Amino acid sequence: MSRRRWIADRVAGDRAYLLGDNADHLFRVLRVQPGQEFEVAADGVLRMGKVVSASASQVEFELGAEVESASLPSVTVYLSIFKFDRMEWALEKLTELGVVKIVPVVARRTEPHLAKAAEKRVERWRKIAREAAQQSRRMAPPEIADPIALKKIVAQAAGACIVLSEIEENISLKAALAESKPPLLLAIGPEGGWTEDELAMFRDADWRSASLGETILRAETAAIAAVAVVFAELT
Repeated sequence: MSRRRWIADRVAGDRAYLLGDNADHLFRVLRVQPGQEFEVAADGVLRMGKVVSASASQVEFELGAEVESASLPSVTVYLSIFKFDRMEWALEKLTELGVVKIVPVVARRTEPHLAKAAEKRVERWRKIAREAAQQSRRMAPPEIADPIALKKIVAQAAGACIVLSEIEENISLKAALAESKPPLLLAIGPEGGWTEDELAMFRDADWRSASLGETILRAETAAIAAVAVVFAELT
């Protein structure tokens, strides 16, 4: 069985701390005791941590030796905003798969009320990502950016840039990845897909268009399937 891993809320020298909900869960639910050891991700470094003291508000670890951990290619997802319950499920799964950053995007077909409400959801999304990262033994949660309009970021993107398109007939995502190296940026459209002018914007900015096949997938399914393909091809 894998040793339980925690992402430190605060690090000071050779001490790391879990605070708030993390501390409460470890103290009340798992009934942690001084002397127990866990893996602790502290400022991007995985180390063994021995519990020094524990309460419902704070668990303190003494950090020890570094622990070897696998690394994944850098993948950022530009995720067009869609219905929040399904989007939050996608955020959780993208975190588990290992993306480094998720950028909520306001696309032309994003419903206006969702675009307006998204700014108030960011902290909740970050909490979901942190919990999913910890559960899936990641070194750190992905960065969840503030929502931004698509036109403000397409031309500024750097790296291998791929946009999933329902109208792409010639290039599969697998084929596009064969000519791409990390860091990779992957754009996922909203419900209803990208508009023609948005696809033209991607082309003008030298994004490569790719397809997941003939089946029309819901936004959250497309995002998870695409990222799974990316990691299968790049690792």
